[in-house]
Amino acid sequence: MTAKIFIDGEHGTTGLQIRTRLAERKDIELISVPVERRKDKAARAEYLNSADIAILCLPDDAARESVSLIENETTRVIDASTAHRVADGWAYGFPELDRGQAKAIAEARRVANPGCWPQGPIALLRPLVSAGLLPADFPVTVNGISGYSGGGRQMIEDYEAKGEDAPEFLPYALGLNHKHLPELRAYAKLSRDPLMQPAVGNFAQGMVAAVPLQLGHLDRVPKGEELHAAIADHYASLEESVVEVAPPAAIERSADIEPEHLNGTNTMRLHVFTNDARAQTLLLAIYDNLGKGASGAAVQNLDLMLRDIV
Repeated sequence: MTAKIFIDGEHGTTGLQIRTRLAERKDIELISVPVERRKDKAARAEYLNSADIAILCLPDDAARESVSLIENETTRVIDASTAHRVADGWAYGFPELDRGQAKAIAEARRVANPGCWPQGPIALLRPLVSAGLLPADFPVTVNGISGYSGGGRQMIEDYEAKGEDAPEFLPYALGLNHKHLPELRAYAKLSRDPLMQPAVGNFAQGMVAAVPLQLGHLDRVPKGEELHAAIADHYASLEESVVEVAPPAAIERSADIEPEHLNGTNTMRLHVFTNDARAQTLLLAIYDNLGKGASGAAVQNLDLMLRDIV
């Protein structure tokens, strides 16, 4: 059986990336609303209901509308917006979250694709909280830098128009109320909101997410090797994981630790740097914000869901 895939919002940044990744595949049939009917709500409903899997690459409200237009029990959904990431009845689309997560995604009717910013910190923190090495109420801070493609078409156009005059480092979400906080808190198993301070850089795609940990106030301070082992063991226990854990290294810098290093891949690489004498640790995640951070993650989830169809 050839599965019919409909990308609702295929002309946006994420939609175009997904379509490019799927264009040459013979195991699926990509269906698209004709250009002349693209703004026709009835046409969208028709294609949503004729698809085996619909991938929503839309703003939150439009994504909710698309879900409401599905009137059958057969069309399955991957939503790349933030609309359903902590909603009941939706599987979280990070297959490496736990041992059973890939199976949950494969069997789900509704899958919420992760956000690029929360995914790296979740990958770093969840194994530590699950292992009891960090308490759920630990005061977590997340920072880092991402390519401007993560801001969508308008930001891409702005950066490319300014060229060398575009900001090299542009902090944002300075109101400390980033829309991904609920997702990060829920799936990192935290009981309090982290402080999240992202930034945009003058490069198209790629990212580094950083989680610094001041461990000295804990009743029991975990050693760096314990933290690394907990993270490494978690991902080693998973089949088909695209998350890699770098070996421990006492280094000051590395050319591999930069935002664009994994561009064009669906790999996420995690690093654990520690200074036990200071009771300090720095967790880093490197990945392509349009790969594992968005479109690549959607295709990974699609492939899991296709196993239940083919």
